[in-house]
Amino acid sequence: MDQLQCLVPKPNSFNNTTAQYRQASHHLQLCPFSEEIVFNNSQLLPVTHTYTRAMRLDYSVEKPLNREPPIKDLVGTFITKASTAYDRNHGPLPHINGETFLLHISGAISKPIELSIATLRNSFPQHEVIAALQCAGNRRHTMRTKVKEVDGLDWNDGAVCNCTWRGPLLSDILVLADLTIPAESGHVHFNCFQTDVQDDDYYGSSIPLSRCLDKSKQVILALDMNGTELTINHGFPLRVVIPGVAGARWTKWLDKITVEARESENFYMQRDYKILPPCVVTKEQASEYWPKVPAIQGMPINSIVAYPEHGTTISADIHGGLEVCGYALPQEDAGPVVKVEVSSNLGETWSEAEIVFPAKKELETEEGREKYKWAWVIWKYKMPKHQVQKITKETKIWSRAMDFGGNRQDGTIPWNYRGVAYNAYGETEGLQVFGLEKIVNGVGGLKL
Repeated sequence: MDQLQCLVPKPNSFNNTTAQYRQASHHLQLCPFSEEIVFNNSQLLPVTHTYTRAMRLDYSVEKPLNREPPIKDLVGTFITKASTAYDRNHGPLPHINGETFLLHISGAISKPIELSIATLRNSFPQHEVIAALQCAGNRRHTMRTKVKEVDGLDWNDGAVCNCTWRGPLLSDILVLADLTIPAESGHVHFNCFQTDVQDDDYYGSSIPLSRCLDKSKQVILALDMNGTELTINHGFPLRVVIPGVAGARWTKWLDKITVEARESENFYMQRDYKILPPCVVTKEQASEYWPKVPAIQGMPINSIVAYPEHGTTISADIHGGLEVCGYALPQEDAGPVVKVEVSSNLGETWSEAEIVFPAKKELETEEGREKYKWAWVIWKYKMPKHQVQKITKETKIWSRAMDFGGNRQDGTIPWNYRGVAYNAYGETEGLQVFGLEKIVNGVGGLKL
């Protein structure tokens, strides 16, 4: 089992047509891979550039692409392949010409700028970060079936991926724009006007400006995913990567950034992706609470049991043991995950699992802890024969994780109307286990 085969004004009247101002020259004169970056012609002029959108679209607003991979495929590798990674969309996928594409940056800055993909790639230091991208609704199906009905797509445990992202630090770019607002009171808006969406005129998100300026948070404008150019599905030619923060804030096909005094007013910041109180059980009640509840930013600690899958028939190994495995995620910036435990007796006792990826030796070093701060871990537990013999269809096998910051899944079973940020114990049940003698009859033998 080497690889475990086991709430704010809308952006300045940009609105799909024309920006009010641009730089006389959007080109930058830079000393490649240095801190010395100088603007040419910094005087602001009335805009002459007409904003254009992608001409070819895949899928539709009515039927956007939303999919998750089989869970065994997902945990089979530490770095998730782009073809395996889940898809979450609120509208069509735009085909964008990367050679003519421009990123517009404006708002509370004295030097609004436009940057081409070539400039972003060649004129700024490139940074790489390993970070898990997780939909806020990951594990919604469990909340829906274990607690009560929720409003949202029926995600199982696969609306997450762990990838390597590469591009310039956003902080390097914002410094050039000459901010006119204090870091502690500003917000950075990430907008996509390239495609229609279901609930607004564009897709928008925002995070605090202070996070964007903090180099240690590694907020990057990603050009590459797993060492190759972003795919259309995952945001080509540009997306923002915000390690530790919910995927809803990682805007794809990012074409406009604005710095503002307040949070984005976009639908997906103000009327979605929030943990509403349990008293909210209808859309009408939600309308009252949307403005009272903060938007999700950081995601909670989490873990799931990927194998054995719920309701399957499996076989014990030659020694009567059973391999259990899954993934675990740290809370926001408190990673990496340092321990995963498994229980088959409703939490009466817990046994420590082995963290397979990354290697335990790496996680014990300061360098390794920083490298994998926002990554998931892949874990496995060899359940001994005496525990396996007690498994019935009613047995629940649980997992719980603990991260470097001391956060631990505590068994709380949260519920909220939109079914977001679910992090009860990982769980599988309904299993039927056969011993080695049954394999010759073709029963069981399921292994990752």
